Amino acid sequence: MDNALKLNTVVLSEDRKSIVILDQTLLPKNIKYLKLSKRDEIWEAIYKLRVRGAPAIGCAAAFGLYILASGYEGDDVEGFLSFVEKEKDYLNSSRPTAVNLSWALTRLWNMLLANKDKHTVRELKEMLGEEADSVWNEDVAISRAIGSYGFELLHHGDGILTHCNAGTLATAKYGTALAPIYIALEHGWNDLKVYCDETRPLLQGARLSAFEMQTAGVYTTLICDDMASITMKRGKINIIFVGADRVAANGDFANKIGTSGVAIMARYYGIPFYCCAPTTTIDMATKTGADIPIEERKPEEVTEMWYKERMAPEGVHVDNPAFDVTDHSLVTGIITEKGIAYPPFDKAFERMGIK
Repeated sequence: MDNALKLNTVVLSEDRKSIVILDQTLLPKNIKYLKLSKRDEIWEAIYKLRVRGAPAIGCAAAFGLYILASGYEGDDVEGFLSFVEKEKDYLNSSRPTAVNLSWALTRLWNMLLANKDKHTVRELKEMLGEEADSVWNEDVAISRAIGSYGFELLHHGDGILTHCNAGTLATAKYGTALAPIYIALEHGWNDLKVYCDETRPLLQGARLSAFEMQTAGVYTTLICDDMASITMKRGKINIIFVGADRVAANGDFANKIGTSGVAIMARYYGIPFYCCAPTTTIDMATKTGADIPIEERKPEEVTEMWYKERMAPEGVHVDNPAFDVTDHSLVTGIITEKGIAYPPFDKAFERMGIK
């Protein structure tokens, strides 16, 4: 099977009339690309996690808004703006926690507002496409930079634990939490060991991170989420890299459910715990993790998904929060494309010029 790094997570089609995404709900068994051009199918792909990972969602949103805006018929700029604003708000409703979704849509929208009095509808459409391309290209560069900073923290033979999937499948290319490992491979390191938490209930660690690392040629071990503690106790983990869907101004961050438990265990066992996130994921308007909205998903993901038969009694109450918030006090550092932020994080973000 091809190295996952060779797969395109989310790109524009050659005719620039649709988004081409790798359907991650089918991995690792099936590699299938979907071409999306309609508003409902783009929204559904984001909501149903066909495209997932905060940076990849941002890219999909940018491409999606461009494609939908391209379908506007007419030359009236104000009518065009009204149309685009509705499409922007609709796409933004698909996932509430990942800040890159609203960030990308707002970036394209602000570009339109800044140029509405200077250009025609046709020109504004072209500018939207160029801005969406920039979001994608910048994400590739950002991921490589995060990988380079993270690589500096590694030593030969390290055991690395990761939770969920923050690899190339979660971004335009390379990833965040797995990017240091890809950079290590480019430097000829072949002695790293990666431990992937299974990540219930959607199994992103089992289906995606393990798939990525194994196809890249890394020694990969899959563990159930509740095996992380004994794996740390046995001395197999030297460092932990995870991603983030939103980072608050104080360094609290939301990531896939179960991340905060990993951070608590890491503190107990004295293992460095790093969050890997582009500065676009740092939301300075969100002061603490208590202000981050947490997406609640359907109970069927817990009771029925992945099973041939239902595995829980009928009528049992199910809580299914998609994310939890890791307190900044448990975080060794936050690796960004601008460098590694260390506590106090609000001051570190200010020095990086993050506003």
